[in-house]
Amino acid sequence: MTDISAVASSAVTFVAKQAADLNKAAGATATSFANVLARVPTAIGIPPKTGFVAGPTYEANTLAGQTKAAFNNTLNATKSALHIKP
Repeated sequence: MTDISAVASSAVTFVAKQAADLNKAAGATATSFANVLARVPTAIGIPPKTGFVAGPTYEANTLAGQTKAAFNNTLNATKSALHIKP
């Protein structure tokens, strides 16, 4: 027969490991969410209180700046493919 204390001990260990893994996942999720949330104002064009508020570094991180860069890259690729010189 199986000793009941061994089974109970295994069950407690299993539950404790699951709880610890859940806590790790919750912490990682909170950190990821905080990082994304910190980037949202810049992405939509709200200037930060400190750091870059203008110039190429700031513009590269905004949605408008990224859209403009994608448009310019597409336009340049089309010009290149059609052999159009500026």
